[in-house]
Amino acid sequence: MRLADFILRNIESILIQWEAFAATLLPAARSMDSLALRDHARQILEAVAKDISTPQTREAQREKSLGHAPALIDAPETAAQTHAMLRARLGFSINQLAAEYRALRASVLRLWIDECQPDAPHLGDMIRFNEAIDQALAESVSFFTEQVEQARDLLLGMLGHDMRSPLQTIQITASYLAALNAGENVSEAAERLIRSGGRMQALLDDLCDFNRTQLGLGINVIPRDVDLAVVVTDLTDQLRAAHPGRQIDLEVKGDLRGHWDGQRMQQLLGNLVVNAIKYGASDTPVRVIATADAAEISIEVRNQGLAIDQVTLERIFEPLQRGPGNAHESGRNGGLGLGLYIAKEIARAHHGAIEARSDQTGTVFTVRLPRRK
Repeated sequence: MRLADFILRNIESILIQWEAFAATLLPAARSMDSLALRDHARQILEAVAKDISTPQTREAQREKSLGHAPALIDAPETAAQTHAMLRARLGFSINQLAAEYRALRASVLRLWIDECQPDAPHLGDMIRFNEAIDQALAESVSFFTEQVEQARDLLLGMLGHDMRSPLQTIQITASYLAALNAGENVSEAAERLIRSGGRMQALLDDLCDFNRTQLGLGINVIPRDVDLAVVVTDLTDQLRAAHPGRQIDLEVKGDLRGHWDGQRMQQLLGNLVVNAIKYGASDTPVRVIATADAAEISIEVRNQGLAIDQVTLERIFEPLQRGPGNAHESGRNGGLGLGLYIAKEIARAHHGAIEARSDQTGTVFTVRLPRRK
């Protein structure tokens, strides 16, 4: 018997085995009824049978093996994709999802081979069946991954948003305690709270910005007429006060007025300068050089120290990356590894770009921004 016919004639017995195996995938399957356990298994099997019985050229077979199977015309998603979405929402793991297909493949082939005896099973049908199962598995895994990533990003977004209110309360209370002058011990404790609260606020801001980019929303900017000379001067003054042991030199050339989000630009440049302080040699200055011409402005942040290797340099703007700095700075107090990624996204939101180069003389980050969109 040809395999497509066998599947359609024996679909109920195949589904019984599918359901029995799905029921073992704990803990997600513990409270699921028969309908939920079977989910879209019938539609997946019907699609597999149709695929096997449809003529296929060598070129079509090759395209399918590369994951380029033709998309459905009248449906937004395949049965395998819908199955993956529902499994993800019910708490299945990706390994459990793949195990369902592995068990399905084994049970169908075993039942079909038994049915074919004493004749040998059709080899071409077996090949086509494995291709169809692989295609369904690929569709499921891809869709499952998208669902899990989307759920994670939404969770991070809600977490970051909901943590802002209690953090603001902590910061306001600490500032109030510091203003009371209720004794040296109270003032020192309040200052520690203020510093820790500021650190948490910075981490939350980075997390929320990262989350927006992962959801496809990009960094939110509100451009207006801004003089970046004022922005960068204010920033360097703040960082000199925060890092009294480090020398930060500023050089401004030309007219730096343009149309940008001043707070976001301060965040971008702050990430670059703090990174230069963190990873540069402690006995050498960090230099910030801002120049302008008629069309764009350019800001360089330079430090001296160990050269960044090429592999790290190529990935330095990716999220969750850290440079090879000292353990104290790059560990507990070094942030989430999002600073340079967020700097790149802020530059992109302003229709600009950022690049890095490094050699034995030092490391240079360069931001280029058009004056207007």
